[in-house]
Amino acid sequence: MFEKSLFAERLTGGSGIETLMNDLGHALAEGGGNIRMLGGCNPALIPGVSAVWRRRMEEILAEGDRFDRMMTVYDPPKGNHRFALALAGFLQREYGWNVGAEHIGITCGGQSAFFYLFNLLAGEFAGGRRKRVLLPVVPEYIGYANQGLGADFFSGTMPEIAHTGPHAFKYRVDFGRLKVGGDIGAICVSRPTNPSGNVLTDEEIAHLDTLAREAGVPLLIDNAYGEPFPGIVFTKIRPIWNENVILTLSLSKLGLPGTRTGIIVAHPDIVRAVTSMNAIVGLANGTVGQAMVAPLLESGEIRSLVGEHVRPFYERKAANARAWIAQYFDDALDYHVHESEGALFLWLWFRGLPISSAEFYERLKKRGVLVVPGHYFAIGSTEAERHASECIRLSFAMDDAVVEDGIRILAGEVARVYAGA
Repeated sequence: MFEKSLFAERLTGGSGIETLMNDLGHALAEGGGNIRMLGGCNPALIPGVSAVWRRRMEEILAEGDRFDRMMTVYDPPKGNHRFALALAGFLQREYGWNVGAEHIGITCGGQSAFFYLFNLLAGEFAGGRRKRVLLPVVPEYIGYANQGLGADFFSGTMPEIAHTGPHAFKYRVDFGRLKVGGDIGAICVSRPTNPSGNVLTDEEIAHLDTLAREAGVPLLIDNAYGEPFPGIVFTKIRPIWNENVILTLSLSKLGLPGTRTGIIVAHPDIVRAVTSMNAIVGLANGTVGQAMVAPLLESGEIRSLVGEHVRPFYERKAANARAWIAQYFDDALDYHVHESEGALFLWLWFRGLPISSAEFYERLKKRGVLVVPGHYFAIGSTEAERHASECIRLSFAMDDAVVEDGIRILAGEVARVYAGA
């Protein structure tokens, strides 16, 4: 019907993130009780959090013309100035960071932020030079894979695998193999890591920061699940920022995914560049999330929202999911669960799985269980692809009954696959 440009071919050729979101949308809209949706990343409806959003909306409605301005007036492409001031002040008070409103930029969700940042820092440069994004721990976030406008956009490094228990393991950065060559334009990690729930230690982050500075490239830290919000971190960490670090935050996993509010904390030059890109691609950002959250940052209430509601809720959900895996899985099977240190997922590795994770996904789908096959997360690394083809990601954010039943069915199907049935 029409000839696609190379740009269109890159973005319309199918992707893991498109499959994930389609599964999520159809399951939530149409699945009813027949689908155990363990694949998506939609945050749970937490009563204490929902109560805050309802209260904030009532406050906005009662605040003169605030609601009208929120709904009918464009913010500048950089984002709402009050929100930027509120976030900068919060980060100054919490961590002593030397940030101001000029360090804060807003995008239409974190996914858009990374599209801008990746293509700002990597790809084709003057004189025919090309640069790539280095991912120190692969498997890494599924949504990165098709963001680069060009081939060979990512360089991924397989981590060390530390066995921490009979059916438990943890990824660690393999600094002995990590090479930051002249073709690298940025280093990027998610913390906690999506899909594994791995949280890089303070020492690992400090080492990566040093490598990035020595190479003269930024360190991108994807904080979609991390500190200070939404704070879905089950281990003690120290957040880091300096003007060589680009920190991204999001309101989605705080409980506002529908507002599509991504946040960049970076050197003002980076913020200005992203603002220009944002103006061309999206004109302006959504106003609702910023209006809802700015007073929580100003008052510090966001700390109690995270500490009393968000983190404890997901920590309990993670513990329940681990307990159901121990209950339903045959202990004789060669399965391993990554240490659950944060985020909304468990990452399961079935060593020696007789079929690929893609085939296993299809088998589970026929039994009414949706997960995400691991091969989608093997970005820029052939070695990681072999490992990830034995892995799946499952979310524990849905209702407990759905998660437990899904894990029960999953356990039975794993046993059948290993038995050759």
